[in-house]
Amino acid sequence: MKKIYIFAIAALTTLSVAGCKDFLDVKPEGTPTTSTYFSNDDQAVNAVKSIYAPIYDGDALWGREIYWEQTATCMFVVGKTKGWSNTLSKMVPSGDEDPLQDSYAKLFNFQSRANWIVSALLAKQKTTELTYVEKRSLGEAYFQRAFLHFAIAYRHGCKEQGVPAVKWEDFEGQYDFSIPPQQPSVTDNYDMIIKDFEKAKEYLPRYEDYTDSELGRAHQAAAVGMMARVYAYWAAYDSSKWDKVIECVNELETKYGRGLAKTYHKLFDSNWKVGDPDGWWGPEYVWSFPSNGGHMQRAGIEMPGVVLENTAWGVYNGWGQCKPTLDAYREMLKDGEGNERLKTNILCYGDEFLFPKDNSLKEIVTWRFYSGSDIEAGFMINKWMEPFSHADFIETGYVNESGNWPTARVNWHVIRFADCLLLRAEANLAKGNVPAATSDINKVRERSGLKPINGASWTDIYHERYCELAYEFAADHFADLRRWALSGAPEIKALAIAEMEKHPDVRHYVNRRDPDSALDPNYDYETPGGSPYDDKTFVGKKWEDYKICFPYSSRELSRSAGQLKQNPGW
Repeated sequence: MKKIYIFAIAALTTLSVAGCKDFLDVKPEGTPTTSTYFSNDDQAVNAVKSIYAPIYDGDALWGREIYWEQTATCMFVVGKTKGWSNTLSKMVPSGDEDPLQDSYAKLFNFQSRANWIVSALLAKQKTTELTYVEKRSLGEAYFQRAFLHFAIAYRHGCKEQGVPAVKWEDFEGQYDFSIPPQQPSVTDNYDMIIKDFEKAKEYLPRYEDYTDSELGRAHQAAAVGMMARVYAYWAAYDSSKWDKVIECVNELETKYGRGLAKTYHKLFDSNWKVGDPDGWWGPEYVWSFPSNGGHMQRAGIEMPGVVLENTAWGVYNGWGQCKPTLDAYREMLKDGEGNERLKTNILCYGDEFLFPKDNSLKEIVTWRFYSGSDIEAGFMINKWMEPFSHADFIETGYVNESGNWPTARVNWHVIRFADCLLLRAEANLAKGNVPAATSDINKVRERSGLKPINGASWTDIYHERYCELAYEFAADHFADLRRWALSGAPEIKALAIAEMEKHPDVRHYVNRRDPDSALDPNYDYETPGGSPYDDKTFVGKKWEDYKICFPYSSRELSRSAGQLKQNPGW
């Protein structure tokens, strides 16, 4: 049975992608066939570029759609009605929701491209020595195949059965494009993924070897950082993998010189200066999706505009689709009012921020936050608001000119060193090494001016990953909750299940549409104010172990002609 939805290989070679950095600017190479492709470096570069931007420069995947899964947590709620929001939010998806089935299909689509590049360059390597660019491209293809495979595996795989996966280079001649076999367990997928990241590390350069215009490409430390994350997820089924997490993070620290930036909030602003210890290309950078603004249409992550207040008070076409909850505010408030992570992540009513005075965008003034959005939550995500604080932000290149594609000049972190430190802390705590876990947690806390803890607990792991990585959706808070609920220590297991089963709280304000009242820092509110979701839809919201993974869509099951088996429990 042929896989009718696999990406056509001939079409891959002519794909042109609009990029947000120099390395994403693709120049078409005509219409070469698969047998003649990779005859020069440009073709290798262009083939790899066809994987980078499409995984985040669009509505699906990390552009926007994959993030709706996070509504099953109590970290954020949707600000506009969606037909599928209730099923995802109360953890009873059918698999046919657009964010699930479309993301699954695209992940396989782009993984197919990486599979072809790996197999083609390995075939060429058998007959001739690869150039530096071809070796780097091979490393990037290995990296992307592993990255995309992981996104499929941890979201759709379980102990009882894995996800479909195959390596094309294992076949003599050209792969026949048949449906990949479903692996016996997700741990088999994780083993394949780790081996691909190891191969990527073998072929990729170090981050420091890239020119400024090449930053954003995969590199050795990025592969090691992602291996740490894969091993942490694998540890939910095999606790011996915590040792591997520690090894990977140690390697990032010693061999690759990764460390924490000096300040927390500057990791999320528009600073592009390479090597700045406060900026995103500094020591904390492991891997990210670069994004841009100005007159570059479809140039990166649209989430800065997605989380911006709907219509942005008449200044810009914000979408207002993701809103923090009262639950998130309460969790961050545990570190004290006005702490850096709270201020960086969440705008509360009356909080000051810089924004254009009007839609001429010429004058920046101080606003006090209030909301007039369709669905009220009482807060707004603040983490990527800095690009909007620049006068004439479109002409100066900070924000996209089209509110229909509201990208901004930010670095959308996939994994950064603070994330890795917290994974190492979790690994050490799982192994009973409380002092080591405490040390790593305190490094993260002290960077944000927070009081150090004494004797790390599982509650500390929960709190730190929640607050440090809030709204960095690639870190996947929902996945953390599920792996803890499945096999975590009793303390963190209870916290994870409680969050997933809880009805999220939001705030309702009195006369919230009155901007004069909103400017009053003592603006009155009622708390808790319930949720934008219909309360009745949360009846029976319950964690069960089979929910460690999502169901496959009826579309994918039908296309497979019986070769894809639905996940147990769904």
